[in-house]
Amino acid sequence: MKKGFTFMATLKYLSLALVSGLFLVSTGCNKDFQNTLPQGFKNDTAGLGAGKKVLYIILDGVTGAAVRTLAPTNLAQINAKATYSYDGLADNKYNVITHASAWTTMLTGYDYTKHNVTTEDFAGLNLQNTPTIFTRIKSSLNNARTVSIASTSVFTDKLAGDAVVKQTVSDDAAVKTGVIAELSTNNPSMVVAQFHSAETAGAANGYTASTPAYAAAINSIDGYIGEIMTALKARKGYSGENWLVIIASNKGGGASGGAPGSNIFNDASRNAYIAFYNPRFSSVKITQPDPASYPFVGTAPRFVATTASNVTAIQNNTTIGNFGSTGDFTFMFKFRDDYGQANYYPMFLAKRNAFNSVSSTGWGFLFGANSAQLDWGGSPRPGFGIDIRDGRWHTVAFTIGLLNGTRTLTLYVDGLTRYSGSINGRNIDNNTPLRLGGDIGTDGNTQTNLLIRDVALFNVAMSATDVAATMRTQIKPSTPFYSNLLGFWPGNETGGTVMLDQSGKGNNFTYSSNVAFANFEEISPNISPDISPAAYLSVPNGVDIPLLIYNWLNIAVSPQWGLTGRLYNPTVSLPTN
Repeated sequence: MKKGFTFMATLKYLSLALVSGLFLVSTGCNKDFQNTLPQGFKNDTAGLGAGKKVLYIILDGVTGAAVRTLAPTNLAQINAKATYSYDGLADNKYNVITHASAWTTMLTGYDYTKHNVTTEDFAGLNLQNTPTIFTRIKSSLNNARTVSIASTSVFTDKLAGDAVVKQTVSDDAAVKTGVIAELSTNNPSMVVAQFHSAETAGAANGYTASTPAYAAAINSIDGYIGEIMTALKARKGYSGENWLVIIASNKGGGASGGAPGSNIFNDASRNAYIAFYNPRFSSVKITQPDPASYPFVGTAPRFVATTASNVTAIQNNTTIGNFGSTGDFTFMFKFRDDYGQANYYPMFLAKRNAFNSVSSTGWGFLFGANSAQLDWGGSPRPGFGIDIRDGRWHTVAFTIGLLNGTRTLTLYVDGLTRYSGSINGRNIDNNTPLRLGGDIGTDGNTQTNLLIRDVALFNVAMSATDVAATMRTQIKPSTPFYSNLLGFWPGNETGGTVMLDQSGKGNNFTYSSNVAFANFEEISPNISPDISPAAYLSVPNGVDIPLLIYNWLNIAVSPQWGLTGRLYNPTVSLPTN
């Protein structure tokens, strides 16, 4: 697959796929390829023609967030001629990340699902199936001098076996000294340096820029990098060489692993600084996608009511939606009205008789002109207060609980409190099942066409802050108050007549036989949907690094290798003459 791409300074995240042409995703498709730098970029630093070389510096436990805040002097200079990211990822999975798994990923180009290393003892490591970059270079390039200088013995013992030169030294200062000696007196093809002092400081004191010991360790390593870069540029043959310098965190810091479906960008243990440097590269900063750009994607039942027919979902348990005269509750749902016309009083979600009437025991939501209201047994009837018949997704919730000793109903729309008032002593329970969807209308004023999703009932009265946060999201076991669910109906079916209660309580709805399911994909200011896994491929990952090294060294990558990284080709600044 002889393809290339150019990094962009800004990234707009769209749907489940990345912007066309922005990245080459080579997972499972690593055909032989040539170096994809522009033809005008000759093989040497000064443009005179010579061989390619790699300096690969690994920073254990250095978070991208800390580097962003501290802005160490030498890394800032690196960024000025690099494609770099403070939002890089050690990996994009939900496993508990360890030093062993991170190092193995960075040195093999396979994630843990292939190299099998998950624990610090390297159990499962099989370098015959997932060889390191030292092994690949050894078998691909004649007389290549590969060097590993590490401050951690297990790094050397487990992963540097095929390096021509391998050293374990006492500390990071000794790593710096060894790298400078190698660059000053020998002719290496690749030098790998592993620094560990920031991890030691972070584990003992915390992995934040405000932690003095951690910040001091990062700044000390930055000083070592400055000395190494000075030695590199002082090489006698430097002007005739072409060095790719890679500086990358093996992992971030803090508790590792996240709940399936959580946002990996929020997992500090995976937050990595990654930079690809060459003096001829343009400075390109890659950031994680803006959460406001995540699309709400899925399926939902379409509830249409006309003068001839209607679509409904009827609750099988007639006690669901009865709130009695005591107890605390929160009820919420998302909806999108596609009718788009001003009409009056068609109910679309309710627990009451005479569904198309406004005077009946029970409660229900009904449209009114371009907005809607909640009818609570005739009184109160709080309105939404905004135009919600705009073909966009909105969130609605109400809570029932004691406020200053008074049982209070509070209505929320799109995260904002729209009404709060007493329902003390009111009991509007009935035996009518909770129902989604409107009645057959007598005229155009009572017709509806809407999608309803993520209906949830909790046995707790959430605070305004908790309601605003929960109603925006997609509920999952990691959601606060999940254990308080009395029922949860995502409505994400694509067929059948059962709207499944995913709380495990078994209180399903039954769809009418004429239900249809609509696909949707849109950005809504009212919803913070789950991030797509594709977004994690929009920033450099540790697994990507070996593939770039092979490309830089003109080593043909066979599809049989099955590397799981993606090929990055930084932007090159070419001379004008």
